[in-house]
Amino acid sequence: MTVAYRYLALQVLLGLCIATAILLPLFGFLDLLDQLDDVGKGTYRVPDAFMHTALLLPRRFVQLAPFIALLGNVIALGRLAVSSELTALRVAGVSPLHISLAPLGIGLALLLGIAILEQFVAPQLQQQAISSRAAALDKSTALGRNLGIWTRDEHNILRIGEMLHAKKAVDIEILHFDDAGLLATHIYARHADLVADDLWKLDDVTIKTFSAQRIETAHSASMDWKSFLNPDDISTLTKSPESLSPVELFLHVRFLRATGQEADAYALALWRKVGGALTTIAMLLLSIPFVFGSVRTGLGSKLVLAAILGISVYLLDQIIANAGLLLRLNPAFTALFPGLMLIVLAGVWLRRII
Repeated sequence: MTVAYRYLALQVLLGLCIATAILLPLFGFLDLLDQLDDVGKGTYRVPDAFMHTALLLPRRFVQLAPFIALLGNVIALGRLAVSSELTALRVAGVSPLHISLAPLGIGLALLLGIAILEQFVAPQLQQQAISSRAAALDKSTALGRNLGIWTRDEHNILRIGEMLHAKKAVDIEILHFDDAGLLATHIYARHADLVADDLWKLDDVTIKTFSAQRIETAHSASMDWKSFLNPDDISTLTKSPESLSPVELFLHVRFLRATGQEADAYALALWRKVGGALTTIAMLLLSIPFVFGSVRTGLGSKLVLAAILGISVYLLDQIIANAGLLLRLNPAFTALFPGLMLIVLAGVWLRRII
């Protein structure tokens, strides 16, 4: 049994490598074509497009992991089925359940690698790709040059026009509200230096104070402002949810909820990382009865059906995620439902062949 398990695990690992070699360059090429459309704008050149595409490859691998698992396992078990090796294993007394242990073992190792990439590699490289591209195209990496970055706490609304770097901001507005929810003070500053974790030095400041009788305006060359944001919060605000690591997402969701802000998009992005792991396991489980149920067909037909299944699962996941945000469903339910549903389906299907 140990020899058979090692042989199956090796074949599954080889299948995953083949699937990665097919899917990752394909999607990388599509990313490169998209980037080449911007070549010539600002200082963005062909080497920048290639570098941007290369930096995104770890993120693409994480996103493609469920489909690599499906296609790789179909390639591995399909080759064994076509060559009658699966039949020989079953005649030797190896049940489909024991055959499925090899893909699951490789799948768990794949998930461990994905977790490492998701936390320590993919977010950092993706953020570097986004910021480098934005600098070359002379675009803000936030919401846009005219919109800026918006956030708030219980009594303040803060708008940052643009972060020049981690310690320098321009075009800052601070709206302070009293306990009754009425606007008490509006502060506008052309520049701000983040001199400490919670202390900003504002330059070229205009302060408007609102009362029931009148509005008073004052000007100051500089002033100190105690911020409710720390540098990590500001850094997170300038990044898309998909480019954040699980730890960054968790901390940012907690920050948004603590300050009374909408956190569903970031919570959904966090839970979808867990949902992606469930979908990867589900794809591995689905591929087993998928191959056993079609041993008389050629490997090519198996791969076509696997591709159709993968596309269907991807579209279903996207529809459920967007519908969940639109209908304000629980982010955990929205993210985990597709993977759990596929695992149940795979379990039922597996029981029919065991």
